[in-house]
Amino acid sequence: MKEKIKVVVAGALGKMGIESMQAIAADNELELSGAIDIKAQGETAASLTGLKSIDLPIENNLEQLISRIKPDILLDFTNPQAVFNNARLGLKNNISCVIGTTGLNEIELKQLDSLAQENNVGIAVIPNFAIGAVLMMKFAAEAARYLPDVEIIELHHDRKIDSPSGTAIKTAEMISHNRPPRPPANFSDYEKVAGCRGGDVEQIRIHSVRLPGFVAHQEVIFGGMGQSLTIRHDSFDRVGFMPGVVMVIKKMMSIKGLVYGMENFL
Repeated sequence: MKEKIKVVVAGALGKMGIESMQAIAADNELELSGAIDIKAQGETAASLTGLKSIDLPIENNLEQLISRIKPDILLDFTNPQAVFNNARLGLKNNISCVIGTTGLNEIELKQLDSLAQENNVGIAVIPNFAIGAVLMMKFAAEAARYLPDVEIIELHHDRKIDSPSGTAIKTAEMISHNRPPRPPANFSDYEKVAGCRGGDVEQIRIHSVRLPGFVAHQEVIFGGMGQSLTIRHDSFDRVGFMPGVVMVIKKMMSIKGLVYGMENFL
């Protein structure tokens, strides 16, 4: 019988952590071996989340849990302040990491890539686990060859800390790579209110909306002579991310070094 892949979830009490624990526990190729959250004090997942099928203690010391359980995969849905140190700890202990937390910068990504290579394991940094969102990014990159003038609007729930989203940044990078070279603008913007034109990522404006009621949504709006094209993806429920989460976890056992973006797994 094939041995199950042992997974630890960091950020287990967050909304993505809770969904992930359910998805991992329900998959016959995966084993939910541990759960970490700084808010926990040893209570079970069942008592804190209502997931009666997951009678697993939620702990708050990742290093001790890793030493005791020796998992194959660390799945991180924590926050931008914790994710880098969590990933370093996992990789140093020969654990492949799947990172769903945004906020890692280029220097940190290079360091994690080197650490993964040194320890002969993999790390996947995934801005968005929704397969539809990955397709949205790929379609936008293709459209940019023909309609290079573009802006991005991303909309998330009001508890999301970082702006812009990792998905928006990744989309802008993919568009920039595909569209023709851009001449300098021959006029200057005048913002009557600072920041109202959004942030600038590789000459692409990104606008971030944070409001209750949203989950994760993005529009990529292209403008051309006498026409416009809008490519939009909406995530209405976090369960939509779970097929991507499970797929990436399973594929990580054969990955060495850094993989950035789920499109590399499709």
